[in-house]
Amino acid sequence: MLVAEWSFLTNHARVLVCIAHDPGVRLRDIAAALSITERTAYGIVTDLTEAGYVVKNKDGRRNRYQIQAHLPMREAVGRERTIGEVLELLVDTNTRRHGRGGRG
Repeated sequence: MLVAEWSFLTNHARVLVCIAHDPGVRLRDIAAALSITERTAYGIVTDLTEAGYVVKNKDGRRNRYQIQAHLPMREAVGRERTIGEVLELLVDTNTRRHGRGGRG
């Protein structure tokens, strides 16, 4: 069986999910998890930061990210949804609450 090379989620949404799982995630880890380059991961995080969806804070030599979950999504599907509502559907709340990068 041939598996399609596409996803229901954009890379921007997938990066948000990575950040939701681990607010201290490194760009190289985002890139590896999503099979994209670090440069692409950096560009997406920059897009999300400039749009106000993510706040980036320096924590020593690393960055920590904070998702602005109250903001509406850019494209409304049905009633207006917030980023937080969508992430609740995509992210295991137990994993996110404990700050672990993976499931289990």
